[in-house]
Amino acid sequence: MNELGRVVCKTCPRHCSLASGEIGFCRARRVVGSEVACANYGRITSLALDPIEKKPFAFFHPGSNILSIGSYGCNMRCPFCQNDSISQCGETDIAWRNFSPVEIADIAKSLVSSHRNIGLAYTYNEPLVGWEYVRDCARETKKRDLANVLVSNGCASENVIRAIAPLIDAANIDLKGASQEYYNWLGGDFESVCRTIKILHEFGCHVEITNLIVPGRNDKDEEIEAVADFLISVSDDIPLHITRFFPCWRMKNEQPTPIVDVYRLAEIARRRLKRVMVGNV
Repeated sequence: MNELGRVVCKTCPRHCSLASGEIGFCRARRVVGSEVACANYGRITSLALDPIEKKPFAFFHPGSNILSIGSYGCNMRCPFCQNDSISQCGETDIAWRNFSPVEIADIAKSLVSSHRNIGLAYTYNEPLVGWEYVRDCARETKKRDLANVLVSNGCASENVIRAIAPLIDAANIDLKGASQEYYNWLGGDFESVCRTIKILHEFGCHVEITNLIVPGRNDKDEEIEAVADFLISVSDDIPLHITRFFPCWRMKNEQPTPIVDVYRLAEIARRRLKRVMVGNV
């Protein structure tokens, strides 16, 4: 705590400066005593058994299912958010139920034989705003010989990614655009996302990338070329999912991405990358 009685949260690049009891921008972290704590720890708003392809993953245990959990809160404000009913909420805005890491890992284990469940996915809202719960659940999941899957915007501090990377088997990271200018529109940090992808790959995590194409925003040829060039700098074998935008949240009056644009951009990406898929078409 500094001389002004405030504490800086180091979970993501926002570095919220918070007074005692104050909630951060993400709505999921609060100052308790002299530290910033995970306020949404164990508070599950969404729990479902999903096909692994829904995350999306094309090359990680295809045909299997995964128990997916989410809480509330996010450190970005993408106007096209598809999960705004939980990601843009705080503790008083939505119903939640407490599950300990042991409880949630036991549920995942119980679904292995009957439902082809391979593990636990941290998804729906932004899981890394409550990274301590991800870490603790992942440890319990590992004890049960199950997989840990992260679906994230990747906008987190290096210390957070390095703390959980050894526990994560697969991650799908939203690389939403190819510049800080684009991320300014979304309230995120481009360099942090790139660093997250690099660190996860460095730790041997299976990484796939999703790039949502928003008409008039990131649908130019040079945009997808820049995304592909960055991925090549990490590995040309990283799968890229190019997906179609549909009107959501603050962009409900916009038009969906023309299907022809999704396929055009996918073809451009394939000139550089080995594995490019299209989605939502």
